[in-house]
Amino acid sequence: MVTLSDIRGAQARLRGVALHTQLIECHIPQLASDDRRLFLKPENLQPIGAFKLRGAYNKIASLTPDERARGVITYSSGNHGQGVAYAARAMRAKAVVVMPSNIPAIKREATKALGAEIILVGPGSLERQQRAEELAERHGYAIIPPFNDEKIIAGQGTIGLEILEDLPNVETILVPVGGGGMISGIATAIKLSKPSVNLIGVEPELAADAQASFRAGKITESSADDATRTIADGLRSQSIGPINFEHIRKYVDDIITVSEVEIRQAVRLLAANPKTVAEPSGAVAAAGFLFHREQLPKARVHVAVISGGNIDPQMLEELIQPTTVQT
Repeated sequence: MVTLSDIRGAQARLRGVALHTQLIECHIPQLASDDRRLFLKPENLQPIGAFKLRGAYNKIASLTPDERARGVITYSSGNHGQGVAYAARAMRAKAVVVMPSNIPAIKREATKALGAEIILVGPGSLERQQRAEELAERHGYAIIPPFNDEKIIAGQGTIGLEILEDLPNVETILVPVGGGGMISGIATAIKLSKPSVNLIGVEPELAADAQASFRAGKITESSADDATRTIADGLRSQSIGPINFEHIRKYVDDIITVSEVEIRQAVRLLAANPKTVAEPSGAVAAAGFLFHREQLPKARVHVAVISGGNIDPQMLEELIQPTTVQT
């Protein structure tokens, strides 16, 4: 299990690399008559446009010089690949990223621009992982998992430390859930520092394997076809990682789901402020706050993590049109 010391060690490694993103209080018309306060943690403002830099850098920085010299490989639906490419370039290591063929072009091109070698496979997350493992075995690359790894979890957990530093009176934190790396890290940091804070995971109802696992007490998997139905491409993992699930079961209070319509509405509302522009995956936590009040613990001070803002400009233009979010 990841410790608070592990997360503080990651924070030291990330100093000067990842931004300490400042909380932004959300002021939108929908909250005018609401006694609750919502602060946004804008990880979309990181150098790669997403939180994934934290875990990727912490993992690669923890490798031996010999391991880095052989190169690193990962499997990613987008943002983690950028994080690995960015961190590898900073440490002068070769990076190979296995990506799904249906990845948004903006994420593929951004990863390539950071110097990574891109290998495209089918849409399934398990297919990506298997190909990366085969190539690692063949070439001696060090694998940088997207979420199922304690160094990754510790890196993502630094988000939790920052939230407590900037908003000590926070009562509830909402976090997007894909493979579980971010929520397991944040939940660990928060619960080991201030156990009274509520930790709520949020995922698309079309890719609700994390909620199903949480409810059942064991990991359940979804098919590649099911996982790819949601617009939130960064949350299309087919299952939570075993290491992540161990932390989630111990530290997370609940996992709720949001609809595709709600995700689109959240993207549109967040786009009103240039500093909080979110890709669909990055908007799910805010959607959980905005549309599922009855499922949340009674609290006044909330934080929703915007996990990323790497959205295709054409998609953003379509989503901010009111006609695109009607049922």
